Amino acid sequence: MTHRISGRTGALATALGATVLVSATAALPAAAAPTATVSCTSAKAGLAAKLKKDITAALAGRTGTVALGLNDRSTGTTCTLNAATAFDSASTVKVTVLATLLWDAKKSNRYLTDAEAELATAMITQSDNDATSKLWKQLGTAKVQGFLTAAGMTKTVPGADGYWGLTQENVTDEQKLLGLITARNGVLSDNSRAYILKLMGQVVADQRWGTPAGAPAGVSVHVKNGWLERSTHGWRVHSLGTFNGAGHDYTITVLTQDDSTMDYGVSTIQNVARAIHKDLVPTAAGVTRYTPTSRPHEASVPVPPQG
Repeated sequence: MTHRISGRTGALATALGATVLVSATAALPAAAAPTATVSCTSAKAGLAAKLKKDITAALAGRTGTVALGLNDRSTGTTCTLNAATAFDSASTVKVTVLATLLWDAKKSNRYLTDAEAELATAMITQSDNDATSKLWKQLGTAKVQGFLTAAGMTKTVPGADGYWGLTQENVTDEQKLLGLITARNGVLSDNSRAYILKLMGQVVADQRWGTPAGAPAGVSVHVKNGWLERSTHGWRVHSLGTFNGAGHDYTITVLTQDDSTMDYGVSTIQNVARAIHKDLVPTAAGVTRYTPTSRPHEASVPVPPQG
């Protein structure tokens, strides 16, 4: 039986012997808007300038730290902002855990066991922390690091002492990961890539917020989000998404911290996502675009005690 992480009651009390502490009352640091500017390039005339303008407008007046990455293979388009800034991964690392599991199994030329498949499904589709802790312990940080090296994710640092939610990641590496998941390569097999996308496409409804916001009908959506509050840097709220259809094949990563609330971080991400989807895949008036309807609140991942 899997444990669904949703709402205050979904917070895990322990994982790998580590106490979970979410500081709901700690004073948040004063957060300034990022000084970096959005940078975009595109093989399609006018698209880079439009994306830069609209993403910048979407972030106008937002406080906190925001990093983003966009890559659309179909138009040769990229956008970045603060791509090298490191963040606590929260639950977005679960995609890396699954990729490591599949990469390691392939090296031994074996399929996942039924137990591994059950844990993987719970970890991605429900963001189950117990399942993640079991797989993280089974793999060990040496295997996780082995996958990161193979994937060229040179700036990602696995969380120590079982604290997978404190893995350090940045936009550049997360976009590399999404790129491996969405195109043939020598690191992940085609079957592994299809399995990861399948699970990311089956995430429960109340966790399908973030980068999917504004995706037009006809574009397939695959997502994994992460959210974590600590006494330093307030809320971290992140979203990884891959999108395919309507003549486009693109990935979006948005990482945030210093958010005053989880909802504030989600809104920041969704403002950016709507601008990107609208510019990449223009549609006629009245065409349905994806609107998240709900999201979990204040669920936590294992982190060290805070003093």
